[in-house]
Amino acid sequence: MATAYGEAETHGDDVDILGLSAGIVAAYVAQNTVARTAIPDLIRSVHGALSALGSSQAEQQPAERNKPAVPVSRSVQRDYIVCLEDGKKLKMLKRYLRTHYDMSPEDYRRKWSLPGDYPMVAPAYAERRSDFAKSIGLGKGKMRGR
Repeated sequence: MATAYGEAETHGDDVDILGLSAGIVAAYVAQNTVARTAIPDLIRSVHGALSALGSSQAEQQPAERNKPAVPVSRSVQRDYIVCLEDGKKLKMLKRYLRTHYDMSPEDYRRKWSLPGDYPMVAPAYAERRSDFAKSIGLGKGKMRGR
């Protein structure tokens, strides 16, 4: 059942398409002049479009559960991290995921069922950056200029 314009209750993976359709049409009619005779066609059109979106998403989900390019246990090496999407060896994974797959680290971890502490940076690279930061005095807590 629709709760407000464009909002609908969900039951598991099911979405109330009729409620969404009603909300979309109601919002559209509230802001635009529409002949009474055109409203049923508008409802059918919106409902059909939402139904088509729902069925295309259902078809895409099984394809999303692909096998990783390498086993998860071998994806983190000292000098690089292997992207599970395509098998590429990287020092930093976060930016690569965003630019090539439009994924956040959280999306990536969820997709591949990885733990929350799964690294996005190769361990040797993180260690090298940490050593550099310490060598220039970052993190010592000294406040200058106050």
